[in-house]
Amino acid sequence: MLGMAAAVLFFIAFLINAAEIATNHVFTSGNFMIIGLMLLALHVAGIGGARTARIRRR
Repeated sequence: MLGMAAAVLFFIAFLINAAEIATNHVFTSGNFMIIGLMLLALHVAGIGGARTARIRRR
């Protein structure tokens, strides 16, 4: 789930950068890239996954 959110943020950052849209200092393409990288790092670390580990008892 976090990986998909990161992909969406990267796409928004690409659109802002490619179209050279003038935005305020909060919604710059660099900020979207940093938030996307943070979400991607959390996804790779295993946080926010839908599956949980089950413990098997013998």
